[in-house]
Amino acid sequence: MSDTATGILRAEHRLILEVASVLERALDTGEGDHDTLGDCIAFFRLFADACHHGKEEDLLFPALEDEGMPTDAGPIAVMLHEHRIGREFIRRMADALPRSGEGDSTAATEVADAGRGYIELIRAHIAKEDGVLFEMADGMVTGPACRDLCSAYDEGCARRFEGKTLQDLEDLAESLRGRYPAV
Repeated sequence: MSDTATGILRAEHRLILEVASVLERALDTGEGDHDTLGDCIAFFRLFADACHHGKEEDLLFPALEDEGMPTDAGPIAVMLHEHRIGREFIRRMADALPRSGEGDSTAATEVADAGRGYIELIRAHIAKEDGVLFEMADGMVTGPACRDLCSAYDEGCARRFEGKTLQDLEDLAESLRGRYPAV
């Protein structure tokens, strides 16, 4: 359990950024490593979106709303909008990847363009969350409310994501880092 309302989420951000760097290196090779691209898509869909964004949307943002932060304007509204944009980038990659694997160069370009768009978005998104929204959240959700929120995060981590556990998804990230290690 974390000491702050966002400690767990910040740790997840670091993992998401590491896999975004793997995706970037895989795209930079230009060799069409479809297995790695598919695994990155699965990680972002299940870990970054279903698990991580699920915690933000279902737990953190409502806790902030309870403390008086509006959800229809300001930082939360921006984050929700960016979550939707990220889902669209991931959907575009997932839709184009099978055709790319069959040699469709237009689909390969779509995978690369959507992947690079996602990388740019997620890096900027995490910088805003860590540097603005999470700073505010850590000052607003404290004491018993923070303990309750962190317990709810732990319960969310116990869920399965299309049959995968949180540990399965963390292991996938480790495997991806091994395929394209940072230089």
